[in-house]
Amino acid sequence: INGGTFDQITILLNGVNISNPQTGHNASDFPVALADIDHIEVLEGAASRIFGTSAFNGAINIVTRKAQNDGVAALVEGGSFGSFATQGRLQSSFTTGKWTHAYSASGGYKRSDGGTENSDFEKGQAFGQVNLSCDQRFDINAQVGYAQQSYGANTFYSAKFDNQYERTTKFFTALQGETRCGALNFRPSVYWNRSQDRFELIRGSEEAVPYNYHRTDVFGLSLNSWFDSPLGRTAFGAEFRNEDIISGNLGEPLNTPVHIHGTERDYKYGLNRSNLSFHLEHNILLRQFTLSAGFIAFKNTWNEMPFTLYPGVDASVRLGDHWKIYASYNSSLRMPSFTELYYSVGGHKADKYLKPEELRALEGGVKFYSAALLVQASIYHHHSRNLIDWVLDPTAEEPIWQSVNFTKVNTIGTEISARLDLEHLFRLPQSYLSVAYSYNDQDKADEHQLESQSKLEYLRHKLVGTLQLTPIDHWSFLVNYRMQKRTGTYLTVDGVTKPYHTYDLVDARLTWSQPTYSIYAQANNIFSRNYVDYGNVEQPSAWIVVGARLHINL
Repeated sequence: INGGTFDQITILLNGVNISNPQTGHNASDFPVALADIDHIEVLEGAASRIFGTSAFNGAINIVTRKAQNDGVAALVEGGSFGSFATQGRLQSSFTTGKWTHAYSASGGYKRSDGGTENSDFEKGQAFGQVNLSCDQRFDINAQVGYAQQSYGANTFYSAKFDNQYERTTKFFTALQGETRCGALNFRPSVYWNRSQDRFELIRGSEEAVPYNYHRTDVFGLSLNSWFDSPLGRTAFGAEFRNEDIISGNLGEPLNTPVHIHGTERDYKYGLNRSNLSFHLEHNILLRQFTLSAGFIAFKNTWNEMPFTLYPGVDASVRLGDHWKIYASYNSSLRMPSFTELYYSVGGHKADKYLKPEELRALEGGVKFYSAALLVQASIYHHHSRNLIDWVLDPTAEEPIWQSVNFTKVNTIGTEISARLDLEHLFRLPQSYLSVAYSYNDQDKADEHQLESQSKLEYLRHKLVGTLQLTPIDHWSFLVNYRMQKRTGTYLTVDGVTKPYHTYDLVDARLTWSQPTYSIYAQANNIFSRNYVDYGNVEQPSAWIVVGARLHINL
């Protein structure tokens, strides 16, 4: 998002932060199946005053389905490289007196031998949700999830070792409420995330290189409130978030080691830090004009930083019935991950005195919308301080990756998108054509031929086109085209420095649908392009999958 990395994006599940402070690499470990997801909200740009400190460059909120009736859903698919997946979901909804009940539970399993060397994976997840509503006076939402995955990591973490392996588990639970007292609305929430990680530098060979074990616990408590008045809507709130890790190599020495379950080893290191934040925002919503202004005041115990203010303002003006222009200024920060602070093994040297990343972002844009066409264009300028990255000097006698702060990095970017509704123009149901292009340019030079893992190896060009057609009853066809160019270079297993090349991909999907079931076939990378997207991991060739979905209302 806006040229950011996985560490700079907040991942939320129904508004609850499930990001892992150990590392952003495990951001996709969310415990929900595809059948659980109602929609996904993407907020681009600095969003700390809305979603907290890890929303440095934006946020992704996964919103799950709330049961509306009694039903069952299932999926099964299989295809190339020994891939197989199955999912199931049960839901029920009913009313007793003033109470409305909604329950759902799901589970899934997915595996593959992998499309390249040492890229096999296996993943399972389970998720349950309870929604209770009392006469529209207050709501309660409880959710619990578990995910486990293991996968060959190829050379993702180090080009020197091509047989890496990782196994992660994630447990998540949250309780949210919403009620009203007079003009005031309250939305409290409490949550707990536990993540466990076992990393094998040489797969299956702990005698050669001991495995890395980590256990991270995150506890959060928040209260958001708002009220409406003739002057608009005012929102305010506070959040406390405690992040704790015990590890085989991350953190400071523990006073008392903690045994690692299922092994003969102990966690000997750890770190605990707490975030405390307060936010205030006021929104003016008029027919032709909207204005939102506010700030977040943030304090972290790890580096004894004082309360620091990060303000922001968004404004938009409607010009007639089809045009809108908008502008914004926002600021954000991101605390270093535990890995960036303490990972000093396997050719890496971390710096525990890293400073938090900070961002000041300006953005302006225009939108045109009609019944058949939506066009958007925006330009933004990001002024970043203390960006964190791993860098390597290949000319050094013994090159190692070091975590560092870049003093200043300025980014200028633009995004242009258009969507044409073919259903409105040609009476083709659920048919559309969309095109989007983004461009980023940074003024931070790659000094002294430094290799960078992410910040200097950003996406400069990205073009995406999608066409979905439903030419005849029950049949739909979707084709997606993607072209992208990443700046910088990467290090191969042989120690050779290579530049990232431009590549393009074509994916397609054909679906035959009936009211209670559908059958589909999809192909990714149809033309089997050979490419490297990030780091030095070669991506798979054409990947074909066929499957079926079932959905029955009981």
